[in-house]
Amino acid sequence: MRVRSSRGERTSEGRRKFRVALLSIFSNACLVLLKLVVGVVTGSLSVISEAVHSGIDLLAALIAAVAVRRASHPPDSGHLFGHGKFENVSGVVEALLIFAAAGYIVVESLQRLMEGSSFSHLESGLAVMAVSAAVNTMVSARLFRVAKETDSIALEADALHLRTDVYTSVGVFVAIGVILLTDWLVEDPVANMRFHALDPLVALGVAVMIMRAAYGLTRRSFGGLVDRPLPEEEDRVIREILGRHDAGFVEFHELRHRKAGSERHIDLHLVVARGTKVGDVHALCDSIEEEIGRALPRAKVLIHVEPCSEDCPSCRAREACECGRDLLKPEA
Repeated sequence: MRVRSSRGERTSEGRRKFRVALLSIFSNACLVLLKLVVGVVTGSLSVISEAVHSGIDLLAALIAAVAVRRASHPPDSGHLFGHGKFENVSGVVEALLIFAAAGYIVVESLQRLMEGSSFSHLESGLAVMAVSAAVNTMVSARLFRVAKETDSIALEADALHLRTDVYTSVGVFVAIGVILLTDWLVEDPVANMRFHALDPLVALGVAVMIMRAAYGLTRRSFGGLVDRPLPEEEDRVIREILGRHDAGFVEFHELRHRKAGSERHIDLHLVVARGTKVGDVHALCDSIEEEIGRALPRAKVLIHVEPCSEDCPSCRAREACECGRDLLKPEA
């Protein structure tokens, strides 16, 4: 089996992922505090729901930080295939947290629609939503970039949390802006309060968006835990690479692949001409593994070599084999 990156490279990449996870933790902690204070002061459910959402983002960032730190550790006696699946576990847990937050927001929104809610200091709510959207846009962009470069599902999940928060913050900003500019509030003299259906409706929209994000995240993260095969396009890349080397072997079979965190594990059986020299087979396998490694980063390739059944007439590699060359010699 051929490992594509050295321990030093893994450690460096792990530190980079951990640093950007810490950035997410810091930004989310600040936004949770800011949104919660403004939400309580203004009485806006949509702002409070955003505080809950950011609270889930904070917890997700903490989980992601632990996951990427753990996943960067090299294989050991307890984890012979490495620690990549810690990132998949992180993604599943984060998705479940999103569903829980969405459920809370739905319940609170329906209650506000039926009972009404009071408002004050709308300017503060407007300001905090603008700050939230700006901060999360910058941090999520950084997370997405590092996640793409390191193929980290934990960081991608964290970035998805924040990007969803950007969209919902913009929605809440628009809702509060409409209420503030138009003073479109309903007076309830009995309850002595002012309320507007737009606020809880926007909160419901927040819940729908984050549930949709959670569903997609759950599918991708759980797929790694149950060893779902690599995507079709990556399977096609592997087969195309094997096809470019088919003059050196008879055929291949039992091609299998899976992904654990950012690592791809690929193995196959390669049938070679029975008379092929060990050195030539080794060079062929090295060439295949290196080409797959260049096309699919962090790929660990294991090739099991088998001798052919000496069915020379149908063998594409017979010219590299003494048996095949003997068959091709013209009869005296």
